[in-house]
Amino acid sequence: MKAREGDLVETYEDLIFDVKGLVHPPKCIVAFIRYLPDENGERKRNGTTYRKVYSLSKRYEILKEAFPKYLVYDSIFDESMCEVPAVNVKKHYRPAEKLRELRSSRALDELESHALQLAELLKRKANVPWSSIGISGSILVGFHNASSDIDLIVYGSENCWKIHSALEGFLNEQNGPFRSYSRRDLRTLFEFRSKDSAADFESFVRTESRKIMQGKFMDVDFFVRFVKDWSEIGEKYGDVHYRNVGYAKIKAKVVGDSESIFTPCKYCIEDVAVIKGIKAQPLDEIASFRGRFCEQARLGEVVAAQGKVERVIDKKHDREYFRLLLGNKPSDFMTLDRTIAVFHF
Repeated sequence: MKAREGDLVETYEDLIFDVKGLVHPPKCIVAFIRYLPDENGERKRNGTTYRKVYSLSKRYEILKEAFPKYLVYDSIFDESMCEVPAVNVKKHYRPAEKLRELRSSRALDELESHALQLAELLKRKANVPWSSIGISGSILVGFHNASSDIDLIVYGSENCWKIHSALEGFLNEQNGPFRSYSRRDLRTLFEFRSKDSAADFESFVRTESRKIMQGKFMDVDFFVRFVKDWSEIGEKYGDVHYRNVGYAKIKAKVVGDSESIFTPCKYCIEDVAVIKGIKAQPLDEIASFRGRFCEQARLGEVVAAQGKVERVIDKKHDREYFRLLLGNKPSDFMTLDRTIAVFHF
């Protein structure tokens, strides 16, 4: 089963997981639980009520207490991971297939209609094939409601950059259907994320207010996730080993941001100063599998960041280095250094 970032999979226990990344163990899928049956939940489908789980820590807690078989120690990643065996998957939800369904349907609800319009506008302006776009999130599994947002997926580096450019153009229009987040919008987003994030509000505003991949479309929140295509992924499970060596807070200069829009994202760094925690050299990059850390910094900017330090053992290219991985803990963060990069909102 080929599953990738943005897909969702449903097990025979009616648990729904969102897939993370593009590199998975044989016959398993790295994924986090997203929805589970709960009579007190707010999402309904086919007569069953579901609860949506937001925070990463809560997802691990639920699995540990109720479904421990999905938590395994993975020696390649040197971490307890949520991995769903392919034999446990009842249904595989694919964003590109969902978008094809919306395009052929004559009975769309309001949110589905908005999602299709968003995809059509971006497809036309960016001149990318329909096969490179999909709809993920709650719409993908039929759990959306009046307050849901639109989660768009774009596949392939060239298509991603074209869509990114098209989005930037739309957001710069004065009277179009797209608009960037206002400070009030960012306050709402911050209050939602602050339960699972360590950043302060002003630091949050400096990074989030200039992101292209998120905003409002026809007054509905949208987020565009950019994912590399299968042909662009040279790494197979086991080619690279990761070893947890500790935790650190650093300050560094971004010298490469070409991977910043993708999930997973990566920033090449230099002039690294370890402020607190494990000192590991060479610490060459900051990486994350979480969309919230995309577009977090630009080339030449100085950042402060805190996360897990991993030794990366690339057997395929006979190389070893260290990276800072963000997103596993609420204390993880990456912000612009206030003394160097100042964004005036």
